[in-house]
This record gives sequence, C-alpha cells and structure tokens, in this order.
Amino acid sequence: MLHAVLETNAFIAAAKDAGMSDDERSAVVDHLATNPEAGDVMPGCGGARKVRVAKPGKGKSGGYRVITYFGGGDIPVFLLTVFGKNEKVSLAMSERNALSELCKVLKSKY
Repeated sequence: MLHAVLETNAFIAAAKDAGMSDDERSAVVDHLATNPEAGDVMPGCGGARKVRVAKPGKGKSGGYRVITYFGGGDIPVFLLTVFGKNEKVSLAMSERNALSELCKVLKSKY
C-alpha cells in the first residue's frame, strides 16, 4: 500500500539549502510512500523520525537526514525538514520541543 507523502514548505526550502536535487527528493518521497515508518523515532520529538538518506557518491554517512512524521493509518507522511549530516549532529532542545508541538498539531488535524 502506498501512503501519501507531503513535502512541507520548510522541507522544500531546507532541501534546496542542503543541495538536494529534485531527483533525490523524488527518491525520498518514493521510499517513504512504501515505507512510512522508515527511520528512527527521535526521543522527545513527538513521534518525528530521522531517516538517513544516502547522497550519491557519498553513502549514508555523508548523506542527508530527513525529519518526517507519520501518525499511522491514513495520515500522510509529512516531510518536515532535511539537513546534511555534516551540517548538524543533533537537534537542540528547542528544536526538539518545536518538532513535538508540530507533530501534535499534525496529528490533531488528521
């Protein structure tokens, strides 16, 4: 079963800033449409997940980190943001809190 995948404006802007190509974005969407629970649940982030995505020629260790939210059932997979692994090791507590609040809103709306 394929799930709907929604790219947020924040994700699209972050993907552009991270140098992610349209083909790479499409590959992420395709992967998550068939694997909505891909990635690791991030503690303290309201159910947001971190999906490691390989960058062509660099593998996963030099790739991207895509932050997603999937609330289960018929809820779409939301692509929230992305960053290069070399850009950020982990999220600050304020970023984790903001993600948690965003996930609560998404879940309540769907």
